[in-house]
Amino acid sequence: MKPEVVARLLELNRVFYEAMGSSFSQTRQRLQPGVKKILHLIPQHSSILDVGCGNGWIVRELDQLGFKGSYVGIDASLSLLSEAKKYKSAAIKTDFIQADITLSGWEELLPTTTYDILLAFAVFHHLPSKSLRMELYHTLRKMIRSGGVFFHSYWQPLKSSKMRHRIQPWALIGMKPEDVEEGDYLLDWRHGSHGLRYVHHTTPIELLEAAEKCGFVLVEEFYSDGENNQLGYYQIWRPRSTLG
Repeated sequence: MKPEVVARLLELNRVFYEAMGSSFSQTRQRLQPGVKKILHLIPQHSSILDVGCGNGWIVRELDQLGFKGSYVGIDASLSLLSEAKKYKSAAIKTDFIQADITLSGWEELLPTTTYDILLAFAVFHHLPSKSLRMELYHTLRKMIRSGGVFFHSYWQPLKSSKMRHRIQPWALIGMKPEDVEEGDYLLDWRHGSHGLRYVHHTTPIELLEAAEKCGFVLVEEFYSDGENNQLGYYQIWRPRSTLG
């Protein structure tokens, strides 16, 4: 994918989440079943980095589960972060930081360089181009401690009739199908006001390739959420060096 196309799609999503942050947050007042399942697997005294934390509802759930570790949530959207910061936990050491993971050096904004648990729910499918996604996987591999776990999820728009009906032609933003990569789609937003987002339909094959190239091993995978429990595709990775 050409750099100018990557930049165009990143800007599209940046504008969407900043402009629609409030209305988007209203539709995210609970966690998806797949996310809840994963949060029950996290040891209570872990250090967590949540990439793309959104409105911070994960901290609320962790609080209810009795989590007593540390949590750092990062997101590029100030409007979503402002929602996240409204909740205060007495038991969890919490930091919310504005950081754009598509820019080099974003990790330098973090208070700690390594973590026990990495979370990236519904994040990577908003990153245009395979090369950009691979770059971030490599970065996260360096940030996970020995014995750590990386939990991540991906929308599956082609498995949802509702999402398929939201696919729009690239011409709406002055682009052509040949400008993007296989599995890339333009989706509209219909809650409160109109907006457009870029999303990549991620497949198990491409994730297996990414894990192998970036030093991870796939531990578990499952589908959950939405209609027929197919809207979210979850994977659990561990660093290859920790698996004997």
